[in-house]
Amino acid sequence: MTETARIADELRRAFDGEAWHGDALFEVLKGVTAAQAAAHPQPNAHSIWELVLHIAAWDGAVRRRMTGVAVVLSNEENFPPVADTSATAWQKALEHLRRTHEDLIDAVQKFPQSSLTKQVPGKRGAHYTFYFMLHGLAQHAAYHAGQIALLKKM
Repeated sequence: MTETARIADELRRAFDGEAWHGDALFEVLKGVTAAQAAAHPQPNAHSIWELVLHIAAWDGAVRRRMTGVAVVLSNEENFPPVADTSATAWQKALEHLRRTHEDLIDAVQKFPQSSLTKQVPGKRGAHYTFYFMLHGLAQHAAYHAGQIALLKKM
């Protein structure tokens, strides 16, 4: 198995299941209603819905960075606002997250293994390679899945 295939598998596990750390993101999101997703049970914290949009934004940003684009998200792109809190809008948000993540995994599987050690466009520091960024993205999903799990219990 190539390293890019291993990273793609790690990203899949962080989202879909069989993760070493426990429940994956979509396992945590199972059964969350639109009302739960839009709620702010913890003052000054993001909602589940905002976190879902944030995770999708970073999957998309990383995918664009893999094409050589130096991507920096604005505050509104980083945490997109939730305007419509209907059940239909929530399902669209989840579908968007899944589609964005599947596109990312496809891109990782096709990414040249020799490019993993290259520096990410627009990032400083020799440590900020595609290898570092892609592993960080799996950690990002696990971190926010933990936040969502706590919000879901509130």
